[in-house]
Amino acid sequence: QAFGALGGSGAVSGARLPYALVPAAGAVLVFCVVLTVLDGGILAAAERVPLRAAWRGLFLRSLAPVAVHGLAGLVMAVLWASPYGPVASLLVLLPMYISCWVFAQYQRERAAHQATIRALVQAVDIKDGYTRGHSERVGQASMMIARELGMADERVEVLRFAGILHDVGKLGVPTRLLRKDGPLTPEEREIIQLHPEYGHEMVRGIGFLGEARAAILHHHERLDGSGYPYGLAGAQIPEFARVVAVADAFDAMTSTRTYSRARPVAVALAELERCAGSQFDPVMVRALVRVLGRDGWHPVVTADEGRVPGPRPGSVAVPGAASR
Repeated sequence: QAFGALGGSGAVSGARLPYALVPAAGAVLVFCVVLTVLDGGILAAAERVPLRAAWRGLFLRSLAPVAVHGLAGLVMAVLWASPYGPVASLLVLLPMYISCWVFAQYQRERAAHQATIRALVQAVDIKDGYTRGHSERVGQASMMIARELGMADERVEVLRFAGILHDVGKLGVPTRLLRKDGPLTPEEREIIQLHPEYGHEMVRGIGFLGEARAAILHHHERLDGSGYPYGLAGAQIPEFARVVAVADAFDAMTSTRTYSRARPVAVALAELERCAGSQFDPVMVRALVRVLGRDGWHPVVTADEGRVPGPRPGSVAVPGAASR
C-alpha cells in the first residue's frame, strides 16, 4: 500500500528505475517498521523479553536484508516491463542465487557451531555424570540475566554458550578426582581449580565463542578478589564471567547433590543477595531476582534428568553460596 501510494506502480510499468526507487524505499521502511512491531511483540508476549529490550535493534537488523531483496525484486520488475522483457530479468537471478547460497552457508555454519557446543557438553556429561543437565541450566539462567540487562541478541546467544561451556575444562581433570567419594585434599582441590584454565585452552581457537572464552576462564573469580584462577576483583572480572558466576551458583543451590538437598528458588536467591558485593556482582544478582520473580524458573533440563547414581564427584566448596 505504501508503494502504491507513492506512485510505485506507475514508475515500474514505465520502466523508470530511478524514480521507482523513492516509492520502493518508502515501502521498505514501512515494511521494516511493521515487522519490528510484530517481532518485538512476539518476543515480549511469548518469550517474556523485557519491553525495553524487546524491540532493541530489530529495525536495523531487518532493514539491510529487506532493502537488498526489495531492490533485486524492483530491478527484476522494471526490467520485465522494459523492451527487453523477461530475458533481461534473468540477469537478476545470478545475484539472487549468490545471496541464497551465502545464506545457506551461514545456516550450515551456525549448525556446525551448535554441533560443536553439543559435542563438548556431552563429553563433560559423560565424564562428570552427576552434573548432567547442569550446563544447559546455567546457559538458560545466563541468558535470562542477559535479557533482563538488555543485552543485544548476539551477546545473549554468546553468553548462553558461555554458560553451557563454563565447565568444559573438567575434561582436563582426572576422572578419579571428579568422582572421588569424600572430601578433597588441598592438592586435589588445586588440581580441580585448574579447570577454568583448561577450559579456556580448549576453546581458545573457537572464534565464534568471542566473549564466552573469558567467561569460561574467569567464572570462579569473586568480586572481593579471593576467587580463582587469577584473583581478579570488581570490574576486572569480565561481564560475562560475572553473569555466569551467578547462574552457576544459582543452579548449584537449586539442584540436589549427595551432600545437600536442593534449596527452594527463594532461598537460593536470598543466599545470592547475601553474597552480592563480596562474591557476586549485585547487578547480576538483582537481574536474576527480577526475572525469576516475574517469569519463574522453568529449566529446559531438570536436575533429575539423566542423573547418574553415585556420590557427588569432588565438589569445590566456595564460602557463601554453593559453587563448583
